[in-house]
Amino acid sequence: MSSDEHPSETRAPETDSAGVAPRADEQATPVASCSPNVVLEAKNVTKRYILDEVEVDALRGVDLEVCRSEMLAIMGPSGSGKSTLMHIVGLLDHPTTGIVTVDGEDVSDMEPNALAAVRNKRIGFVFQSFNLLARTTAQANVELPLIYAGVSGSERARRAREALERVGLGNRVGHMPNQLSGGQQQRVAIARALVTEPSIVLADEPTGNLDSRSGVEVMQILQDLNEQGITVVLVTHDARVARHAQRVVHIRDGSIVLNEYVEDRIRASSEVSVLDETARTGHDIDSLSVNTRGHQ
Repeated sequence: MSSDEHPSETRAPETDSAGVAPRADEQATPVASCSPNVVLEAKNVTKRYILDEVEVDALRGVDLEVCRSEMLAIMGPSGSGKSTLMHIVGLLDHPTTGIVTVDGEDVSDMEPNALAAVRNKRIGFVFQSFNLLARTTAQANVELPLIYAGVSGSERARRAREALERVGLGNRVGHMPNQLSGGQQQRVAIARALVTEPSIVLADEPTGNLDSRSGVEVMQILQDLNEQGITVVLVTHDARVARHAQRVVHIRDGSIVLNEYVEDRIRASSEVSVLDETARTGHDIDSLSVNTRGHQ
């Protein structure tokens, strides 16, 4: 399936006239399954925390399929459960109830070591705060997952340099994080996610700490990776960022309330061209007649 193909043409219902999406139990038309091309799946997943003796339901019976080689955005406000859902499908946390599968394999009750092995082999993570070691070079930061995987030093160095080249930082391998801009630090984090050659990349608010230009460049990298066949799941509260994906799942109060395909997808490469032209001419970005959206 190419990066611009829909896994299905069936859509969930749109928002109502007030712009409010219906709750999950109000939806009349389910989204069709992309089986057998499901790479990650949550089935009736709940997550309950106890905070100060108060039970908090972060997820309430969530069903979600992530299709192989798609770019999916999970969007919702703060506290909606979107990051909790990403942590569960990313095998960083266990559901309270329900089933999580990776390539059809039930991993819900796996022992921690077995779960870590699946996670480290198949999934790469990118976080809003970069999570780089401050006194460690870009190359050494990228090598870290390979150390845990038992890869030899020479092979670690080769693969880390290749990953940094892939995100445009081949000339920054020896720089410390404080010698890099925010956008460059996020590129290092993306390279670290890629160095284990995962088939899935999960990105939690990857543009949240970046300026507009750096954010667009990070989205271009994620779209490029998706076009190379990597499944990308993006968590965001920003509707414009979400529209870089092929499909958007809206979550509210721990439930999926809308699951829709993006009909007018934003292409980050065109946004970069707009920004370059703006810098060259000094014209306001809105005055440029450059299409930043890709046909679906």
